[in-house]
Amino acid sequence: MSSENTNTMNRRSFMKTTAVATVAAGTAATTMNTKQTWAADGLDHRNERPDKMAYRKMGRTNFMGSTLTFGCGAALMGGKATRLLERAYEQGVNHFDVGTTVYYKGSEKELAPFLKKHGDDVWVTSKAFARQSMGLEKELKYTVEMAKNDAKYWTNLLEGSLKDLKQEHVDAYYLMGIGNPMAVANDELHSEFLKAKDAGKVDHFGISTHKRAAACLQAAIDCGWHSLAMIAITPGGWYDWDLKGLLPGTSPMKDIQPFLKKARDAGIGLVGMKAGRFIAPGTAMGKGDETAFDQFYPASFQKEPLSPFQKSYAFVLEHGMDTVNADMQNFKHFEENLIAARDSAKFASHFA
Repeated sequence: MSSENTNTMNRRSFMKTTAVATVAAGTAATTMNTKQTWAADGLDHRNERPDKMAYRKMGRTNFMGSTLTFGCGAALMGGKATRLLERAYEQGVNHFDVGTTVYYKGSEKELAPFLKKHGDDVWVTSKAFARQSMGLEKELKYTVEMAKNDAKYWTNLLEGSLKDLKQEHVDAYYLMGIGNPMAVANDELHSEFLKAKDAGKVDHFGISTHKRAAACLQAAIDCGWHSLAMIAITPGGWYDWDLKGLLPGTSPMKDIQPFLKKARDAGIGLVGMKAGRFIAPGTAMGKGDETAFDQFYPASFQKEPLSPFQKSYAFVLEHGMDTVNADMQNFKHFEENLIAARDSAKFASHFA
């Protein structure tokens, strides 16, 4: 273990120990120091800049996450958007999500220099496939043998992620692209996570899903193991990865709200993804119809001076999401998304 990594772990242990002692003593924080604030109220505050960003508690993690999550996966492939990382940090973004190099080629390595500088002050999540959990078949099954193979594969990718990130620990590690509810609540996969947690490699378990997302989220609610769920959802309802559009027969998001509240009440922090993918141009794997969600917006909200993408992000944040994960590859997209996420609560009256 390098002295640098040892110091990082010591600082993290110090923060947690200090928090317990401070809360027990009933001491209130009086400064904006993130560690002291975290110690005083039992919440995990990192890089909070309330004059620039809005924050919400991410379920049972007790992490106060920025309403805009920097989606580092595709954005950092080939180093495309590394120049945006510092800008995001300066604007109070404290949630950075990436993924295994098996899918997002080289992204974790591109994020590593930023984490060397700011790793203690941001929330870092990554994710990896458990291959047979993806539910690609029409008839679902999930045997013990399948689960054992998945658990081993997922763990190997976790180790690879830590190596590429040059970290000994990440805040959360997801089951990526999971599409089989039986796998969400599988003991083998959960046991493998607990081993990694006991080893100090990860704190929280999560799922990332855009296939059978409702069923997978329900399974996460029922088993109670997952602190986070990244779900593909839009103002028009569930997004379907296979169709690159709305899931046939989906209810609009406003009608899915009670189910999302059930998940949040169960302690699951909800991360919205693909909120604007459907309306993106074909070159971004979208349909190119910027009016596709207009039918789901109140007339008063339609009049707000927001772009179609800003409207979609603000809408999902005010209908059940704690944060939106955005793939941002240029400053224009970042600034637009920043405004929509930061100011979403200003538009809540339109949806009352």
